Amino acid sequence: MSYHRVLVIMGSETDREVMESARPYFDYFGINADFRVSSAHRAPDQTVELARNARDEGYSVIVAAAGMAAHLAGVCTANSDLPVIGVPLDGSPMGGLDALLATVQMPAGVPVATLAIGRAGAINSAILCARILSLTDQDIHRRLADFRAKGCRLPKA
Repeated sequence: MSYHRVLVIMGSETDREVMESARPYFDYFGINADFRVSSAHRAPDQTVELARNARDEGYSVIVAAAGMAAHLAGVCTANSDLPVIGVPLDGSPMGGLDALLATVQMPAGVPVATLAIGRAGAINSAILCARILSLTDQDIHRRLADFRAKGCRLPKA
C-alpha cells in the first residue's frame, strides 16, 4: 500500500455518488483517498483550512469537485501549494458547463488542472493523481504501466 494520501473535497454531499466512482481507481493504484464535503460558498472558512493544512496533514494532491459556480478548486489552489485537480460537476440547467468554465478559467499564477465534467472527470482525477505520484513512487508507476497495458481499464475482480 502506498503512503500517499489524496484529499478529495466535494462541494456538496450530492456530489459524493459521482466522486465515489473514482474510489476503485484510487484503490487500484494504492492511493489513500479521503473524501470530505466542504463548500467554498457555504463553509468558506472550513474549506480554506482544509486546503491550508492539507500538506501538513500528509496529503500530496487535492481533488476539488463542485458544480454550478464551482469556486472550490480556486479556493483550494489559492490556499495550498499542492497540485489541485478540478472536477466540474453537472448540477445546473447548464449541464455542468458553468462549473467547467468556473474551474478552468483561473488567473495566471493560480493553477487548477481541470478535467472532464462528471464521472469521467472523477475517474480521471484518480488516474492523474497516480501519474503525479508515480514520479516518486515506483509501486504506483508499475501499477500505472499495468493499467495502461490493459487498455486503461481496471482488472476484473
